Amino acid sequence: MVSGREWVRADLPGPGTAPDPEGDLLLLGPDGAPGAALGRENRVLAAELGGRLLRRAGLARGDRVAVALSAEGDQSGTLVAEAATAAEARAAVVGPRGRMRLHAALEAMRATALVATPCGAADLLARLHMEFQADPLDLGLRRILLAGEVAPDTLRRRLAAEFGAEVGDLFIDPLLQVPVAHRPFGAEGAEGFEPARPGMIGLAPLDADTLDEPPYPAGTAEVVTVPDWHPALRGTVVRTGFTAAPAAGAAAVPAPSGTVGERVLVRGRWLSLPRLERELARIDGIGAWELRVSRPGTLDLAELRVAFARASLIGDRMWTARIDQALASFSPVRIAVAVEEEARDEGGAGRLTDERGHHLARERGGARARAG
Repeated sequence: MVSGREWVRADLPGPGTAPDPEGDLLLLGPDGAPGAALGRENRVLAAELGGRLLRRAGLARGDRVAVALSAEGDQSGTLVAEAATAAEARAAVVGPRGRMRLHAALEAMRATALVATPCGAADLLARLHMEFQADPLDLGLRRILLAGEVAPDTLRRRLAAEFGAEVGDLFIDPLLQVPVAHRPFGAEGAEGFEPARPGMIGLAPLDADTLDEPPYPAGTAEVVTVPDWHPALRGTVVRTGFTAAPAAGAAAVPAPSGTVGERVLVRGRWLSLPRLERELARIDGIGAWELRVSRPGTLDLAELRVAFARASLIGDRMWTARIDQALASFSPVRIAVAVEEEARDEGGAGRLTDERGHHLARERGGARARAG
């Protein structure tokens, strides 16, 4: 095991790298909290690094790449697109827009490659069949790169078969939003992640700030990145919040199988649980709440179930609107609000219920116990 480095948790907001007085690209967290920054030279380094990685992932000169990832604050879509142009492809950030607009964008730019979340790609596929009565093969996509969600390999196989495309995964550093590793996926199954540079992605125990070295032991570990390419972050290890479960003796990091920490992943965006707690604590009369995250179809759904402490608040549209507004002030995804029919007062206590089974625990020690 390797130690002696500075450890950063991507689920806890921090100042990140100091802004360049001449002007940096500031990378905010999904809830607007400070994240990190990329100066001009570092942005060039990031594009070159990502370009080499995307070439190895199969992008070629002349490819037309639609990046259906967010470009709000964290800038992941923008930085992936810049990496694609460094790979001599042409790229557009179309964002995680509605599938009708995504379909129109793919046709308008005659895209040959799509970068999207697994569920976003699956939802596009479903709507092509149900709403557009279109053949996915007609889009002409030859490559699909997936990022930002936990999804089974059965979904990757289906996307490959339906679109007639080669499917792979990208791993994007959650602090700097730069693609740092890719994972080929073929008929014979999936390989582990291949880093842009050796040592840029790895695994660490959930309850100890030490890096595991391959071959990895079996069991659940946290995926970490080592952004040594960034001058100000050399010697830093980033706990990403993703977990993976390698087989005993595996030499590479497998696809993420879960998440851990103070953020829960919903539709490819990280939702801060401490921020949710703070916003709800400001609203008088909330006796208890539960955030439920599920995946009943192709997309994640988030619902906040609220129990009011006083019966007089049940059915009060103004109070429900206050909760809606509080959620909209910070959440990167839509959260539906449901009010329980009976009042109860638990002092405003809240809990997370992940019906997908992805989020192991808020505390990494608790996740270790659950995984064990």
